[in-house]
This record gives sequence, structure tokens and C-alpha cells, in this order.
Amino acid sequence: MSALQSRRGHPAVSAFIEHGFHVFPDGVDRCAAGALLADIRADRAFDGSLFLSEAEFDANPQYTGVNPMPGRNLLERFEDRLGFVEHDPGVVEALGAMLGEGYQLVNRKVVCGVPASAVPAWLKARIEGNPVNNLGAWVRPEYRDVTYFYGIDFHQDLIDFKDREADFITLYIYLHPVGAHDAPLFLLEDSHKFGATVFPHDLKREAAGWRYGDGRGGEMLCRQHLLTGDAGYAAMWHACTLHGTQPDAADNERLSLRYLYAKAPGVTAGMDEVNATLGGPISLKATRQDLDERGAAQVKHNAVKQA
Repeated sequence: MSALQSRRGHPAVSAFIEHGFHVFPDGVDRCAAGALLADIRADRAFDGSLFLSEAEFDANPQYTGVNPMPGRNLLERFEDRLGFVEHDPGVVEALGAMLGEGYQLVNRKVVCGVPASAVPAWLKARIEGNPVNNLGAWVRPEYRDVTYFYGIDFHQDLIDFKDREADFITLYIYLHPVGAHDAPLFLLEDSHKFGATVFPHDLKREAAGWRYGDGRGGEMLCRQHLLTGDAGYAAMWHACTLHGTQPDAADNERLSLRYLYAKAPGVTAGMDEVNATLGGPISLKATRQDLDERGAAQVKHNAVKQA
């Protein structure tokens, strides 16, 4: 069997074409995930001590440059512990099928769903109704090596990459069991088929799923898929697949790993086959219209709360 035939026959490629995502049936090593989780939790308390006071924030508000970056990324301290993901045979095979030889790591980071009990009351009042509650602006600078969310509306990961084609995928790993009340991700099946659309997205909740409009006259009904599972749960999705999460209703934080992987320049792979089936663009000059010139939210809209 040729490499091309093998790629086309891989479950990840067919799953991306059909529904825009792929769940790894066996996940990755749950013991290794648990060991990394213990080390991350030993590094800091995921509670109110993460946050600036209201007065400290108001004295110098910063809405941009508050996410992990090279030199300020907790996973840089644990690089030798990440083989259970990055060298897992199933993960490597699926990434190779989707992205081809020499696929490239765009970034990797720890993502924390912050529990309601940890978010200060004054901050909850300020962010109520925001579509993207990335809490980095309000987190103390020394802790900005992790991305902290308190819910995020349905979005495409292309949101952070204006003018870039959807040549990358997201790989997501739960480090502990995640149930319905642990801020799991909600993913909208088939939503990638419209290609790139502007955030906030045109979504209406219906009994059978979500009515999704592409802003160009097209509509489809997308079934909602809840990503829950044990430690080591692993899934990956297309850059145009809509997904989001509600605020963490549990007592404990939800800690996960998020990877972005892309094709190497000039490589033809399963992603090209997927993108050829899409009914819309695979890049946008402007990916969102919810922020003002400072980077602060100027739209109060959050569809995922109806999930």
C-alpha cells in the first residue's frame, strides 16, 4: 500500500472529512497524564491567589500579551515529560496522515478551566456575558505561563490566525477525568464544512442541535458533541470546527494540554483532502469582531451557555 493510499484510509482523515474532528479511541497514557497533572498542581494553587486585585488591574489594565509565549510557558519546564503525547504511536500516525511528513509544532500549552469558586466576585461581574472569558488580563504576571478560561463561546481556532490558511489542527488532552460538570468542550459536528466564518458566529439553539449560518447565505444543522472522558482522553479537530466551553461548575480546575500542529511548507497531506471538501474559504483577513482597539470585549454574546 502506498503512503497516499494509507493516508486516505486513515480513520482521522475520514473523520475530519465527515465531521471535522477525530477522537482517539484509546487516548494516551493516563498514568503519565496523572503524573504531569500532579506536578502542575504542585506548582501553584488554582484559586483566588492567581488574580490581581481590582485596584491593581485598574491601575494598569492590559488586555493583550497576557497568554503563554516562548520563555513564559509552563510546559517548557516539563518538555522531557511530554513524550506520552508527542511520541504516542496513535497520535504520531494520525498527525502524519493529516499533516504529512515533517509536520510542525506551532505551539503547546496548559489550558485551565478556572472553577467558579476561584474567580473574584468583582471579576465575574465585569466579564458576565463576554463571549471569550480568557482571564489572562486579570491574572498575576508570574502565572501567565498558562491560559486560563472561564468559559468561551463557540469559536474556530482560526480565530487567532487572520490571513493564515487552515493548514493546522488542534490536539487536546485531558489530564484528569472530565465529566459534564468539569467544563468539558462542546464541539459542533460538521461545522467545519462552511470553512472560515467570523466570530461571534451565527448560531441558534434547536432541539436537534445548532442552526449555524455562514454569513454568506448558507445554513446547516450541527449536532452537539460533548467531549468527556478519563485522564488521557485525546481528540483533535479542524481549525474551522466550532467548539467552546461553559464556565467550570465543579469545585476543581480543569487542566488540559492544547497543541497546534501544522503541515510543513510544500507538503501534500490529508488536510488538503479535507479542505478540498469545504464549502467556504479557509482563511480570513478579519476573524473576529468582538474586541475594541485595546483588545477588550465590546460584545455581550455567549451562545454556548445554552448548550
